[in-house]
Amino acid sequence: MTLLTDSSPDANPYRLPRDVLPIRYDIVIEPDIDEARFVGEVVISATVQAAVDSVMLNAADLECSEATLRQNGSAVDAEVTFHPETERVTLRPVDGSVVEVGDLQIRCEFAGELNDQLRGFYRSTFVDDAGDARTIATTQFESTNARRAFPCFDEPDFKAVFGVTMIVPADLMAVSCGELVSSEILADGRRRDTFADTMQMSTYLMAFIVGDLEATEPTDVGGVPLRIVHVRGRSALTGFGLEAGAFALAWLVDYYGIPYPGTKVDLIAVPDFAFGAMENMGAITFRETLLLADPQKATTAELLRIVDVIAHELAHMWFGNLVTMDWWNGIWLKEAFATFMQVATTDAFRPEWKRWDEFSIERGAAFDVDALSTTRPVEYEVVSPADAEGMYDVLTYEKGAAVVRMLEQYLGPDRFAAGVQHYLEQHSYANTTTTDLWDALETSSGEPVRSVMDGWIFTGGYPIVSVEPHRDGLRVTQHRFLYGGGPSADADGSEAEIWSVPVMVRARLAGGSTVERRLLLTDDSAVVDLGGPVEWAVVNSGGHGYYRVRYSADLLAAVSRQALEVLEPIERYGLVDDTYAAVVAGDATAAEFIGLVTDLGSETDLHVWQRMIWGLKGLHAIAEPGGRETLAVLIRDLATTALGVLGFEPQPGEPDLERELRGVLFEAAGGRGRDELVRARSREIFEAAISNSAAVEPNLAAAAVQVAAAAGDETDYEQMTELYRSADTPQSELRYLQSLLLFEDLELFKRTLELFAAEVRTQNAPYLLGAAMTHLDHGPVAWAFIRNRWSELTDRFPQNSISRMVGGIRALHTRELAREVEAFFSEHEVPQGALTVAQHIEKMWVNVRLREREGAGIG
Repeated sequence: MTLLTDSSPDANPYRLPRDVLPIRYDIVIEPDIDEARFVGEVVISATVQAAVDSVMLNAADLECSEATLRQNGSAVDAEVTFHPETERVTLRPVDGSVVEVGDLQIRCEFAGELNDQLRGFYRSTFVDDAGDARTIATTQFESTNARRAFPCFDEPDFKAVFGVTMIVPADLMAVSCGELVSSEILADGRRRDTFADTMQMSTYLMAFIVGDLEATEPTDVGGVPLRIVHVRGRSALTGFGLEAGAFALAWLVDYYGIPYPGTKVDLIAVPDFAFGAMENMGAITFRETLLLADPQKATTAELLRIVDVIAHELAHMWFGNLVTMDWWNGIWLKEAFATFMQVATTDAFRPEWKRWDEFSIERGAAFDVDALSTTRPVEYEVVSPADAEGMYDVLTYEKGAAVVRMLEQYLGPDRFAAGVQHYLEQHSYANTTTTDLWDALETSSGEPVRSVMDGWIFTGGYPIVSVEPHRDGLRVTQHRFLYGGGPSADADGSEAEIWSVPVMVRARLAGGSTVERRLLLTDDSAVVDLGGPVEWAVVNSGGHGYYRVRYSADLLAAVSRQALEVLEPIERYGLVDDTYAAVVAGDATAAEFIGLVTDLGSETDLHVWQRMIWGLKGLHAIAEPGGRETLAVLIRDLATTALGVLGFEPQPGEPDLERELRGVLFEAAGGRGRDELVRARSREIFEAAISNSAAVEPNLAAAAVQVAAAAGDETDYEQMTELYRSADTPQSELRYLQSLLLFEDLELFKRTLELFAAEVRTQNAPYLLGAAMTHLDHGPVAWAFIRNRWSELTDRFPQNSISRMVGGIRALHTRELAREVEAFFSEHEVPQGALTVAQHIEKMWVNVRLREREGAGIG
């Protein structure tokens, strides 16, 4: 087990001393949007625990023109010394006096630039209905960026109350965490807005936004007013978000058993935003595409994502805001749990969407990283701000949530929820560590939660459970699953890790009866006593365990033959996913996976189909030309046959997931499958959709755009570029941008790269350039573009997006190119993503080995 080293303030040069503790901030902020500057004043009320000769705060990219320290009714000027390398500032009394134990008031005047890096206090731009460019000043403070907006104690355990006043142009709207309590016009024509005090909270949860904005009328949710704030002219896109937000807020209050800890909820759509959304207390900021939508034009997946993100951020109001991790190594405590809660909330909002089944796809992304030797524990040591930024990945979110879901299913939902409520009640307005959550769950369940869960949180990787028949039932054996490693040792050569694995089994005995068992596998091997030999068995019954399963040949054959009859869809998904992972690891052949998929050709579940098609596309990408043609025919045959059963045209009252499945099959048949009839029909659908000549079901319309692009020419390219620029919803804008990546013509592809680099918003461009490297034929061209323009791109894009742009290298699969990529990154550091880039490089080499092992044999 990996133990964390000392990250206490005394041992960490990036952390502040604990001699002075903040109680309250009074902030006056004056943004000048035209000049891209801001000035302000902060007064911090604090208590001094031990006499000091100076006070240290966090500050970065700020100027401090004047600072004073006041005690016992007298003030003394302070000398201001910045420490840029550690993002701190020292305030030292100019008269050499000592700051005594007791109350202290710290006052500082400051100024800074409204930056374009999507962090701190920054600019976001949009074009209004009149065609005029507009700018919003908005904030993003997590993890350590409040210090870029005002001097502060910028660590999560320095909780305090915040009072905010904003001085803004009179024609603009200002929003902050508290409700607006007063507003007055000043002599110079500007307006002074004063906001109510917040609850006691961490600096990273503070926010202030000003711009040409408007808000919906508030919706009352159990006495809490809920609004959506957006750029002027987009009110028609707020209805679905309001519905989802009202449901989520009420549902979460009921689940947690604790009233909402704030006084209002503003959901704020920001045109430029580095992340998906941010849980600022009472002033939650979102990408527009994750809050504003027209349900008549958005796909099921796009609507689901909106509900997910709204629920995720609202879940944070308790788990993260009310109770906060002690230090950034515990980011997973809030993010994993909020991810778990978003799925639970969305599942309650639309049960027919089968949200927990869909989560298998997201868990698969964590599996993919966690099978690398360069993986990391969910919780690990955080020293610097760059370390904290590096934790926002699938291991923190998806692996963390998957482990929480596994625990919930093992303990039972009621005992789990009781433990969560106990944890929140016990630690309200305070800070916690991981063990505090385990202790609360142990109290509610009586189970040894800490000893079970520590291995999953403090150790990287996960097990594969091998299953063999036994005269009494089954023998199960665990060892670590690695794409490039063996079963006997971890990647560093240390003794193999043993997890406490909650194994859920369902089996049919030789006599015909079906039995279920629950086992906590704490050794490398155990016998599951089922009362006799089995006909078939499913291990990881329910599909919620964070481990893979490998059946012996006879057990695999038995369960595969009856998969459509005896396995739930989420279990069939697991069977397909585990088989494909075995192919990637070299433990199964591509032929075995293709055989399984062919046997499941009568499948009707959306998520199983998605995994089968993605697996076939993965093999198609690394196959030689003859193999590609064989797989294209298989994809076409499977998809068109399934479409024939489902129906090519949507039907009134049809379930949402059937409509989404039709889109998935349509894209597969017309894209990689290159079916001419589907391509012709896509052209008709695409033209009908853009001309508004007929109502087109959104899932089918989105698929038709992809197929039309894949078969498109320069005229189509010009048309889709214009459709991106004139899109009337955020989802349409992103949909047409992504379609530009699908054109096969090389010159058009190069134009797309230039467009992404120069015109597309920096919140989207890095991700799109990363996706360009996954193009079936032109991935190497995209890599060369990024390599050659590295300095330009890394200067333009937000720092925390660079490692995500690099993620596209995972799709490259030739040894020569992989060596070039590896050599490049040995000389070009990605400061906020060094570990993530190492994972991308390792997965690229896994892909190279897969191609060399299987590419020539397919077909």
